[in-house]
Amino acid sequence: MLRGFPADGYEARWTTWNGQHSEALSLIWENEAWTATGSVERENVQYVIRLSPMWQVRQFILFRDQAEADLWLGTDGRGRWGEINGAHRADLDGSFDVALGCTPFTHTLPIRRVPLQIGDAVELSVLEIDVETLGVVPAGQVYERLSERRWCVTAGDATVEFDVDEFGVVLDLDGRYRRVL
Repeated sequence: MLRGFPADGYEARWTTWNGQHSEALSLIWENEAWTATGSVERENVQYVIRLSPMWQVRQFILFRDQAEADLWLGTDGRGRWGEINGAHRADLDGSFDVALGCTPFTHTLPIRRVPLQIGDAVELSVLEIDVETLGVVPAGQVYERLSERRWCVTAGDATVEFDVDEFGVVLDLDGRYRRVL
């Protein structure tokens, strides 16, 4: 069972495996929902993910080198996606989570949202976001709960195992990220 996040917020930090770059994450409760804000040094991007109390993505916003968002996506909570201008993105429909490869945090979204027992697995459609091209495509990922705090995620031909803290946030991803806070 995962613990609820503290009412006064939550912070996490990772470095790349070689220690050269870092990411800072803050999670706050505001307006009856969670807002996750991250800054990823290596890719020079910031992201904001607005989440329902049940950990459903409501909005995803990505900033690169401008004060205004480079990418803004919103969903109705039933898997229907659109852009900031209101244009429906039918090609993205059916996905509920986002996967931003430059951060381990986005693994927390399905871990918190889908209550899996140890030994259970689920295949999910997530939106993979490319920070360089701003491309967004739906992709299948399989989440398997191996133990109380150990998970396995398979995306295409790639499989990664990792541990999470008591809140479901990734600790280390071997060869990629180390948790420092």
